[in-house]
Amino acid sequence: MSYYKGKNIFVTGGTGSYGQELTKQLLKHDPKEIRIFSRGENAQVEMEAAFSDARLSFYIGDVRDGERVKDVMRGMDVVFHLAALKHVPIGEWHIGEFVKTNVGGVESVIRAAQDTGVDRMIFVSSDKAADPINLYGYTKAIGEKMVTTANIKSDQTKFFCIRSGNLTGSHGSVVPVFRKQIERYNRVTVTDERMTRFLEIPEELVTFVLKVGAEGLGGEIFVPKMFAVDVGTLARAMIKDFGNGKTEIKNIGARPGEKFHEVLFSRDELGRIIELPDHFVILPYQFLLNQIPQLNSYASLDKKQLTEEVYSSENADKLSEEELRKKLKSLQPIE
Repeated sequence: MSYYKGKNIFVTGGTGSYGQELTKQLLKHDPKEIRIFSRGENAQVEMEAAFSDARLSFYIGDVRDGERVKDVMRGMDVVFHLAALKHVPIGEWHIGEFVKTNVGGVESVIRAAQDTGVDRMIFVSSDKAADPINLYGYTKAIGEKMVTTANIKSDQTKFFCIRSGNLTGSHGSVVPVFRKQIERYNRVTVTDERMTRFLEIPEELVTFVLKVGAEGLGGEIFVPKMFAVDVGTLARAMIKDFGNGKTEIKNIGARPGEKFHEVLFSRDELGRIIELPDHFVILPYQFLLNQIPQLNSYASLDKKQLTEEVYSSENADKLSEEELRKKLKSLQPIE
């Protein structure tokens, strides 16, 4: 992690749950400056007061505005691109807005990184980019393709991606939603108790992001090994901790764009994967065509012959109710 010492770091969407955990851990590695770039002024005011650190600076802006992104990015060494519209059902009805932010925003950040000569750009993606069926997943898949391809025409900046699961406890995610439902209505609404998801604890995921962010060669998609749960087990675990004998689980049916199970890799990626102890590396097509020379060190490693079924949330080892309760207790207090 010594890579981040003395660096100037640019974080889009830095006021969100993910961005704040990233900032907290980055500050431990003694960067020179962290620039938080986001649209919400109130969120910036609250974050600035909560952190109270002179190494943090805050800039209002939208990733759709390429010129603004480039202006604020000048002088930076590392870029973490977190900003996105992410709620799956909303994306199904507001297609143009999701495309502008999740695709156009990625393009703005890539161009700014190239024009300002940063050392590396890390794009945070989602497991929904693997064999997508909803608009959010499609936009993340396009973003990944743009970022990994950017390495072909880049002599200075390294571009790579992190593909993660659902960030447990983040704003709008299932854990705080279930908690509020229990407190307000003494019930939990689920689309289907049999649905499964990959989950990530924010602190663990950010530690992984910083590690591969410092080590990436350019062009990779890094996928951490995640734990899976079924929605019914998650609901029952939260009822046990926050509910009572009268708390109900109400099944309301699938929402637009919702997958029943998630996968970590798309079908065409299965032959381009390196498995390491705690994560996978997906190599781009350009690696096979020898168009990204910095990835040649992967050639000596065995590419994993995987099947899609092995790495779906349906077939992955799932946490029991007690194991899940223990994981959730490690989260920061939920607002």
